[in-house]
Amino acid sequence: MPLPIINSFASWVLKQRIHQIELFIKYPNEVQEELLMNLLRASENTVVGLQYDYASINSYTTFAQRVPVSTYEELQPLIERTRKGEQNVFWETPIKWFAKSSGTTNAKSKFIPVSNEALEDCHYKGSKDLLCMYLNNNENSEMFLGKSLRLGGSSQIYEDNHTFFGDLSAILIENMPAWAEFSSTPSSKISLMGEWETKITAIINEVKNENVTSFAGVPSWMLVLMNKVLEETGKTNLMEIWPNLEVYFHGGVNFEPYRDQYQKIVPNKDFKYYEIYNASEGFFAIQDLNNSNDLLLMLDYGIFYEFIPMDTFGTDSQKIIRLADVELFKNYAIIITTNSGLWRYLIGDTVRFTSINPYRIRVTGRTKHHINVFGEELMVENSDQAIAKACQITNTEIVDYTVAPIFMKNKEKGAHEWMIEFKKKPTDIILFQKTLDETLQSLNSDYEAKRYNNMTLNPLVINIAREHLFYDWLKEKDKLGGQHKIPRLSNQRDYLEQLKNMQATVNQ
Repeated sequence: MPLPIINSFASWVLKQRIHQIELFIKYPNEVQEELLMNLLRASENTVVGLQYDYASINSYTTFAQRVPVSTYEELQPLIERTRKGEQNVFWETPIKWFAKSSGTTNAKSKFIPVSNEALEDCHYKGSKDLLCMYLNNNENSEMFLGKSLRLGGSSQIYEDNHTFFGDLSAILIENMPAWAEFSSTPSSKISLMGEWETKITAIINEVKNENVTSFAGVPSWMLVLMNKVLEETGKTNLMEIWPNLEVYFHGGVNFEPYRDQYQKIVPNKDFKYYEIYNASEGFFAIQDLNNSNDLLLMLDYGIFYEFIPMDTFGTDSQKIIRLADVELFKNYAIIITTNSGLWRYLIGDTVRFTSINPYRIRVTGRTKHHINVFGEELMVENSDQAIAKACQITNTEIVDYTVAPIFMKNKEKGAHEWMIEFKKKPTDIILFQKTLDETLQSLNSDYEAKRYNNMTLNPLVINIAREHLFYDWLKEKDKLGGQHKIPRLSNQRDYLEQLKNMQATVNQ
């Protein structure tokens, strides 16, 4: 079939989905309520369904009273039973796929169940909807006349007791429908290679001669790949290699600290950036408008949402609310119930709503990735925006960063200590530090109050990381690849001390 015909047919098929999206936008709470009841009915005869008598649950109120909120550690025994071959434990259909994820807070691996329903009705549906929204907003797109460059994780698929595990990206590639494989590069064989540095070389050799019209992956790792592509080809920007580039679909980490670097390597004012919010546990939200940082919460992917206001999170007064009860611009921890059998699962992410008609969100961080040692409630969203502003003011570029508290000792006040690896260092580090600190105060009133006259917090401290420090730290932990991320903020000093020790060892 000629490519122009494929392009027209794909556009037509994908745009039909717009009508279904409009339905859940119009009736969001009814769609979510019906979805919850369908999940309960499907799981009445599972081990969990019998334990909590799902058959008699006919309302959200009863569901919330009867079924406890769970962390991974609390669900792990049930998950391990399924990994060893037992089925019908927490989901009605057989589960043989598990997305292996160490996250950024625990070295211990997590094995997130991925049902066939989740693959088809959540992950792949999300990928199709992403294309649908992009094409709906850009009717003259010629994206399907070329290929999408994908950059996933670096783990292969492994078998254990007749079940399989690996990075979510590897599972998705292994089960990918033919249409997606046909329109993607590199090949599945290369995408599923396990050793990151060898894989990067193989990717470059394949993709540099393709007609790439879009690319997708985590901004930090994609930037590594793209810079290596430019180095290998001797070109100054990506448009010289792929003149038909249209759009970058990104997620995983905040894009703002990297935006200026991408605009330099893709010097095309018409080039689009589309953000997604997905994880091993599900595909949650998609940017549905051009030039927007807001993500439409997708309500018909087999995921039921609940939220905990962060101002009560982890306290005796903690409360859990439905989507219908959220408020604008408040930070919430997310609880999900999914079509993979995760029941009231605390995923660990935080979001705030920028719109409730329709429901649009921005990801603000992690429940474990914030700093609140001194009551400053600093979120990743704050630190990402502040470092982006400091880079802009000082004509600086970063590779990565992490932040930890300096604890009060004797009469010494506390502070925040940063480790920043620069791609392009500031000529005036004092101006960079001052801009960073003042921007944080303008974004976060709690931080501003603690910094007022150095009342509780002294000025922040910046360590300039040696070249490749974060890369070497991830490599030492066997975490190289597209799914792994640097922990931005922590209430403890573990990550920072490890990085400082690695830096000191090399400098000796």
